[in-house]
Amino acid sequence: MNMDTGISPPVDRQAGHGHTVPRAARPGQPGSLPRGELVGRDAELRALAEFVRQATPHGAVRVLSGQAGAGRSALLEAAVSAAIAAGVRVLRCSGVRGAVPVALSGLRQILWPLLDTRARSLTGSPSDVLEMLLADAVPAAGGRSRLAFGVLEMLEEAAREHPVLLAVDDWDALDEASREALSFIARRIEGHPIALLLTARPHRTRLAPLDGLRELPLAPLGPTDSARLLAVRRPGLDPQSVRDLLAAAAGNPLALLELPADGEDDVPYVPASSNQLAASMAPGIRRLPDGTRSLLLVAALHPAGDLPLLLSAASRVRGSALGFAVLEAAETEGLVTYDGMRLVFDHPATAGAVVHGTDQGRVRAAHAALAAVLQPGSMRTLWHRSQAVQGTDQELARRLEAVYGEALAQHESALAVRMLRRAAELYATPRDRGRCTVRAAQVAQSLGLDRMARTLGHRAGRWPLGPLGVLCARELAHIGTGRPPADPAGWPLPCGPDEVENALELVRITAPAFADGAPGKDAFVAFLDKLPAEVNEPRLLQAMVMVAPVRRAATIIAGVHAERRETALSVRDLGRLGEAALSAGDPQRALNLYRRIECRHHFYEEFGQLPPALLRQGLAQLALGDWAQSDHTFRRCADVATAQGQDEHTAAARLLTGLVRSLRTGRPVRHGDEQERAAARRAFRPIELVLDTGTACARAEAGDFRGAFLSLRDVLTGPEPGTGALYALVAFAEAAGAVNASAQAIEVLDRLEKRLGDQAAPEIRVRFVVARAVLADGPGEEALFERALAEDLSARPFLAAPLYLAHGRRLRHRRRFLEARASLRQAAATYTLMGAEARSVRVAAELRASGERLETGSAGGPGRRQARDLLSAQELRVAELAGQGLSNREIGALLNLSPRTIGAYLYRIFPRLGVTARAQLAQALREGVAV
Repeated sequence: MNMDTGISPPVDRQAGHGHTVPRAARPGQPGSLPRGELVGRDAELRALAEFVRQATPHGAVRVLSGQAGAGRSALLEAAVSAAIAAGVRVLRCSGVRGAVPVALSGLRQILWPLLDTRARSLTGSPSDVLEMLLADAVPAAGGRSRLAFGVLEMLEEAAREHPVLLAVDDWDALDEASREALSFIARRIEGHPIALLLTARPHRTRLAPLDGLRELPLAPLGPTDSARLLAVRRPGLDPQSVRDLLAAAAGNPLALLELPADGEDDVPYVPASSNQLAASMAPGIRRLPDGTRSLLLVAALHPAGDLPLLLSAASRVRGSALGFAVLEAAETEGLVTYDGMRLVFDHPATAGAVVHGTDQGRVRAAHAALAAVLQPGSMRTLWHRSQAVQGTDQELARRLEAVYGEALAQHESALAVRMLRRAAELYATPRDRGRCTVRAAQVAQSLGLDRMARTLGHRAGRWPLGPLGVLCARELAHIGTGRPPADPAGWPLPCGPDEVENALELVRITAPAFADGAPGKDAFVAFLDKLPAEVNEPRLLQAMVMVAPVRRAATIIAGVHAERRETALSVRDLGRLGEAALSAGDPQRALNLYRRIECRHHFYEEFGQLPPALLRQGLAQLALGDWAQSDHTFRRCADVATAQGQDEHTAAARLLTGLVRSLRTGRPVRHGDEQERAAARRAFRPIELVLDTGTACARAEAGDFRGAFLSLRDVLTGPEPGTGALYALVAFAEAAGAVNASAQAIEVLDRLEKRLGDQAAPEIRVRFVVARAVLADGPGEEALFERALAEDLSARPFLAAPLYLAHGRRLRHRRRFLEARASLRQAAATYTLMGAEARSVRVAAELRASGERLETGSAGGPGRRQARDLLSAQELRVAELAGQGLSNREIGALLNLSPRTIGAYLYRIFPRLGVTARAQLAQALREGVAV
């Protein structure tokens, strides 16, 4: 039975009969279908409830179609339960897959309860004819030509007492006569209190008897519902196992529940399956010709192969040449389709189903055949060779160990783990086995396969390893148990390439524990400092940025910018570099790295990996002050994460979207409930610091400078302020100046600069310079402003805007109005580029105080110049469209330019026209500009 959740509504059956007995219920009042038991099928349950209500009084037919394991039988049982509650009599039958059905067996199941042999009518009646055909198999007048009419008459007679529901499971697996009779009845029950509900699998060539009947198709479960089903029925799975199951099951409920999760692979390898999956998805596989089964076997073991290659390998397994004709039987059975180049299984889990239970000798022969026809020396050839041999093979093991990195580079992480584990089995020496086993455990843990990592870590501990290898195996064996790591003060320095690799993996594995406050953090940092010259190794940088992002910021940034060929780096290493850059204080470098990662994921169609990359892109843009673009990126992240069923990234993206909008508009920040924040922490560990710092900055944008100053002061004077807090130095300075707390703010800046010393990241150093200029007041302010304005802020509009605003305000106070207006116009244009809507009022007030006016001058006063005299043709077109209310993205689409380019145009246009907001553009273009 194909069921979503394995939960069936209780069914009472009358002893000695095959029909369902109605429970006590008021006739004509259909019960509602059970909800909450079938995950993700609410729409189908509503449709079936409506069908039961309308069909039983007036007659109707519905075909419930879906792939094997989609949950057709469970929904059929739900409809039967609703019919029973309504006092409807239920007659039912089901087909049998994988065997030749007995003639008329389907009709026997439905009609036998209606045949009363103790009160037989006269010879020739419908009951008599049916009984002879169904029970006695005695020919009668009319024979099978009258069968369908007789069945219909008997059902109409039964429906006079109670409405009838015919529940037919697996219609397409019934015998031919039963299918024909039921399809005949389906077109003639309208107007009678008879409902017919059929379940069937879709077929590539639609079965003619069902043509024209109303259908309720069962689509695969969406990612969110699939993840919810796993959480309910298979709790405790690690994140990578959940992602792998979601990808392998492709929304099929039975596959989600039956596919094994990160279990031990058999040798020789076959795709994962189970008895129930095989019986459901490939029930007729044993009846196929041997040549067809050989083709399906090699196709399941090597899905990427084209048909000629697979036929060549299958011919070796079969022992005789096979042609394209062997494919026909598999297509007829609905197991595969041919797309002109490759065989495509009906469902990803069908590959495992067709080879489930195959003899190991035959599987080894298939691996050997594939190794013989694939390119010699390739990664896949070595893999298939390793599955074909028995015993040890030192040379093959060495070659497998050498190419596992190639599998990681090609985004085949699971294959990389399998190759290392198989290499360990093929090696004869204990030290080689230990090295490969601990390496397999390390890769498994990096993929999030904690249970597999623990198993392999225990296994590696039984083999001889170096001192750091022993430490690494112990940590892996206890991963996820809450046990604190060993004291780093006792860790030896690595000696030899294997121990260097173990040291890098050890710091990668244990860094999160020390970042969360495990004892020995200082000793851990000291161990990192003592490691050899691999300072630019991504794993080392990632560990350093977790435990000392501020104390080692300059070292980390230097490592991130070290000379390396990034095209040769894996996505995982690019992500480590991006995390290091973002957390140490180089958001522009982080943004570039995460954009590269996004391109890689798109190229390999790894859409499930996009949300983490997009979330960190948005964080980098937020740190750069590009609020408009970060808002767009966070919304993209939320959309993709929702589509992929990644609730933690959806929660994080939505919280950050709300934060950005508060920064732009000055409205209160939406903090979310504890459940949402906990989910967001799983997506990005330090998100609390980002939200707290951003909330304080949003208060300043809203005009609550006192609250912003106190909040940011508390964060910056803490025992170890994070880089996220240092990104807010200029906002802290602005808030302090607004509440006359400049002296306190300068003391905080002095202490921070002294604490950071020469380890401050270049980006943070520039923020200190701008913050001091913003706070400047008195004799030395000109020097501070000159120093800040001398910095290259062309790529840092988020620093240039508050600096121009503070400079313009100081010039206005000194009554240097012409210079003040120039700086204030530049600030207004920059804030517009950033999407800082809340700032426009404050900047406009400063401009008015400095003497800025848009009204036409009086007689004898200043004249006006037309916009075309100040702007180029392209700038004029951009200004006109922006004045009409179009966004940067809409203007870019019209002019075939990027939104960022449109923002750059507006950045130049605003000061020239003397405006501070887009709403003023139309008036400036219409009336001209005062001179």
